[in-house]
Amino acid sequence: MTLVTVLFVLVVLAALGAAAAQIGARQHLGSAAALDAARALQAARAGLEWGAFQVLRNPAPPAAAPGCFATTSFAATGIDGFTVTVSCSRTPGAGTVSDGGRDLAFYALVATACNAPSGGACPTGGTPGTTYVERQLALRVMR
Repeated sequence: MTLVTVLFVLVVLAALGAAAAQIGARQHLGSAAALDAARALQAARAGLEWGAFQVLRNPAPPAAAPGCFATTSFAATGIDGFTVTVSCSRTPGAGTVSDGGRDLAFYALVATACNAPSGGACPTGGTPGTTYVERQLALRVMR
């Protein structure tokens, strides 16, 4: 009788230990995912800052796309493992808006950051892995 009781207690303790290990592993994965999400957000913000600098401070590009740059992808410096793809489009259309005698052009910037780029650019194509993280931010600037 004692042997059955001891065996039962051992089985219950083993099940509780396995459940605790499973919960600990899930909490660890959740924390890592939250950290990667924060990194992706910061990488996307850095991409927007880079894009705004390109539009506002660099010399004007050819007339085909005045003020915009070609879609660009680069590794996020200081945020290892993340790639940022930044695109620019002039809005509305290719025209300008006048405000008090000053012509203003508006530019839409979109930055996408991810940790598993496809062909060197984000977002990834196909089915992403379980640890894939992506953030996309948009910004409108006026010049």
